[in-house]
Amino acid sequence: MPQQPSFFQDITVELIPSLDEIDAKQWDALTDGTPLLSHAFLSALEHSGSVGRGTGWNPYPLVVKQNGQLIGAMPLYLKSHSYGEYVFDWAWADVYERSGLNYYPKLLSAIPFSPITSARLLVSEDISDRKIKSLMVEALEGAMQQHKLSSAHVLFPDDACAAQLEAAGWLKRTGVQFRWHNQNYANFEAFLATLSHDKRKKIHQERKKIQQAGVTVRWIKGVDVTASEWSFFYQCYSNTYREHHSTPYLTRAFFAEIGQTMPQNILLIVAEMNGELIASTLNIYNETTLYGRYWGAMQFVSALHFELCYYQAQQFCIAENIEYFEGGAQGEHKLARGFEPRPTCSYHKIAHPDFEDAIKQFLVREQAGIAAYVSELEERVPFKAL
Repeated sequence: MPQQPSFFQDITVELIPSLDEIDAKQWDALTDGTPLLSHAFLSALEHSGSVGRGTGWNPYPLVVKQNGQLIGAMPLYLKSHSYGEYVFDWAWADVYERSGLNYYPKLLSAIPFSPITSARLLVSEDISDRKIKSLMVEALEGAMQQHKLSSAHVLFPDDACAAQLEAAGWLKRTGVQFRWHNQNYANFEAFLATLSHDKRKKIHQERKKIQQAGVTVRWIKGVDVTASEWSFFYQCYSNTYREHHSTPYLTRAFFAEIGQTMPQNILLIVAEMNGELIASTLNIYNETTLYGRYWGAMQFVSALHFELCYYQAQQFCIAENIEYFEGGAQGEHKLARGFEPRPTCSYHKIAHPDFEDAIKQFLVREQAGIAAYVSELEERVPFKAL
């Protein structure tokens, strides 16, 4: 760790092997309220074996304490691969390896398997947050150097954290996601009225297919989800991975735990046909934002994915007066459903100076391409011309 300045002599900075070593209330008091950043969510990943030994995600949260009180923290993992990150650096790893160097393990600050923009440098409101954030960035760089790691990465930081990393000279990488904004719509039809005729007609047609197929949909808040409904959801979730010839990241135990520890943040949407459950999607939400997360179906019904993953979630946001619906990574098809592109970013510290320079040049070229892509997307927004 770097040498601490004199005004921080009563402060300790360390990496610890588990979130269980941190008091949940102290951790949550530092966060911005994002439920996926909560102690309950992150510790459930550990307890369930979704991260930890054998997963390539080894937790080492960075913590800052003053006289034993937690005043700063950072979700942090030692990664032995790049799966589940949504910021793709496989090409960087390949070049490193072909040059005879080890790219893995690397340090990564992120919410596992969740491309969610939120705070990464967590600091108590009662102290000088800029100095503590600076100390954490220095500690992260120090850990990378001390353990001779190739790199450190901070994915999807909020604006305040991004500014701190920018000031520290980290390399910035830009991206784009899609978000729906609830403009205080009275109902779903009021939202549809803001769309162009063609987009509105297409959504009506998709929803009509669901009705004609005899599909009914229910919203179930976390406190009301039964054990059998959790089991069915996990069956659907796992089936999505099987259909893509992959293995689920998250275990059944993970969902069981968050169902117990943070039910107030859970919305399960289920579809039924002929008296049987056929599909399910799980969302995480708070007072301001709904995060669309996990989906699966046991049989195909045309337009069912759009109904469960977008239209029902939008209706829920309207009913609960939730301002934003984060649709997650990828998916230009979200534009036609009223989502709008918005920029995201990540920051990277590369240990090897020659590779750092090469990646910096690559990011300049990539950023120009992202800017052109976003400009194209903005020309295709589905709303009526004013």
